[in-house]
Amino acid sequence: MPCGIYHWLFDSGSLTAKIINKCPGKFSVQLISQKRTTPTPDEIRFLGLRYRSHAMIRQVVLYCDDRPWVYARSIIPVTTLTGPLRRLAHLGNKPLGAVLFSDRSILRGQVEATSMDDRHENYKWTGMSSGYLIWGRRSLFYKQSKKLLVSEFFLPDIPA
Repeated sequence: MPCGIYHWLFDSGSLTAKIINKCPGKFSVQLISQKRTTPTPDEIRFLGLRYRSHAMIRQVVLYCDDRPWVYARSIIPVTTLTGPLRRLAHLGNKPLGAVLFSDRSILRGQVEATSMDDRHENYKWTGMSSGYLIWGRRSLFYKQSKKLLVSEFFLPDIPA
């Protein structure tokens, strides 16, 4: 793992807030897709869902001055999208992190570091050409018995 990416991977605070703080210009979120579908088998296992469970899958890219810094994929089980958390289905180009870290009753689980190359099914969403290894992390967020999975991959334009 490149040493410059370590502090991004294991920071326990809001990634959105950190990017806004580090970005010398305009921060923005581009919604790539958001739809109700079946997560990958790995995501189903990580969330402890039943086989073929449905979830809202949200994919975004976080930008600083029109430069892509982070590709993020959030898996929100349908059972999580009730009560106050149903607002998560209507974020559009707003950052999910702003919601998660503003609600003190939402807790974050352990961070798991990982990497992704061009063989991964979600690699195409990063906008990277093949041959580039992308480092990232994923973690579960909990609000009582409701949970969601957030995966974040750090793109080459992000400062070390």
